[in-house]
Amino acid sequence: MLEIDIIGEDLAPGAPPEAEVERLLALALASAGVEDGHVAVEYVDSERIAELNAAHRAKEGPTDVLSFPVDEDADIDGPRELGDIVICPEHTVDLREAIVHGALHLVGMDHETDAGEMLAVQAEILSW
Repeated sequence: MLEIDIIGEDLAPGAPPEAEVERLLALALASAGVEDGHVAVEYVDSERIAELNAAHRAKEGPTDVLSFPVDEDADIDGPRELGDIVICPEHTVDLREAIVHGALHLVGMDHETDAGEMLAVQAEILSW
């Protein structure tokens, strides 16, 4: 079972409702065989995402979405803490896409190093 926390919804007018966020996360995570765990989705402003981008990626300025995986090993006791997806609505064209994109990063996919697999999976999920 997925447990989801959505934080900062007041910063994301027009964000998908919780049921849609849950559906998108479930589809993205299931694409990697993950069906259980906890995910937090947080909407933040440009300043906060820029701070996180600088601290964790050594890149200046805001970005659309960042992911912070926690329990990368599925063989742990207790509920798996999958991680956090941080989204800056001001720099995001499609919040649904950002949610899926962040979730795919949580399960280890990386469009910067694969041969297009992650973005293909993302496009397929968003077409459903």
